[in-house]
Amino acid sequence: MTTTSLYERLGGERGIASLVDDIVEAHMQNPKIQARFLPYRDDLEYLETVKGHLRQFLTFGGGGPGEYHGKSMLEAHRGMNISEAEYMAAIDDILAVLDRHEIDPQTRQEMLGIAYSLKDEIMHV
Repeated sequence: MTTTSLYERLGGERGIASLVDDIVEAHMQNPKIQARFLPYRDDLEYLETVKGHLRQFLTFGGGGPGEYHGKSMLEAHRGMNISEAEYMAAIDDILAVLDRHEIDPQTRQEMLGIAYSLKDEIMHV
């Protein structure tokens, strides 16, 4: 039995890039969290930096090539005081995008587990 990495199951470089684009767009459309994401549209360079870090995070964290050079989850979210409702809205967006991309249930569950493992580094920090 061959085990494929999370990186491969998410579609490799191209799949992850597409997922990140769609997740960020979903956050911008979500009334519960869009106020945190819409300002990125006014700074396209920063938006691309954020997306780049998300791509690196999913690539490296998923067993793909390269290294992650972004901030830790705690550093990236410190001072934002993200509520549980905002956190859950973001999780819902991620799961909906994974579903739209026809990512298999086991991989979606693994992504959910990763997201929940980072909860204390994202919420109320």
